[in-house]
Amino acid sequence: MIALEPELAALAALPRNARLLGFDLGTKTIGLALSDTERSVASPLETLARGKLSADAQRLSAIVARYGIGGFVFGLPVNMDGTEGPRAQATRAFARNLARLLPLPFAFWDERLSSAAVNRALIEADASRARRAAVVDRAAAAYILQGAIDRMRHAARMQADAT
Repeated sequence: MIALEPELAALAALPRNARLLGFDLGTKTIGLALSDTERSVASPLETLARGKLSADAQRLSAIVARYGIGGFVFGLPVNMDGTEGPRAQATRAFARNLARLLPLPFAFWDERLSSAAVNRALIEADASRARRAAVVDRAAAAYILQGAIDRMRHAARMQADAT
């Protein structure tokens, strides 16, 4: 049987129809993605310009209310060797600070190569450089969120098969 990490298990245990909000946190922008109510598909939502945490939290609070968000998945920018550097630490700090203002369960998902994968897909789709720049953050957030969703669904299938 495959056991989920505690953070993902908390998200998997959310009430039915609670959506997840995925984050690709940059220094200047926050890419956001939204799961469907079945938590099976992630879709790009929007890109926010980062400001002060209180302003970011206020905008995110409106999104949480509008879409019925039950939890967050943050892309964690882990180094290629698996270590965590300053960007990963900044992401963890943002999540902790946001949780004080928006107390929802959250998990981190390894985002290594997510932007590269998204850029490659956009290039293959013949998207212009300007178009790629406009959508890459929210598309990367969707890529991150989809990875976490797939992991939760796989674990649920494995658990169901074991019973």
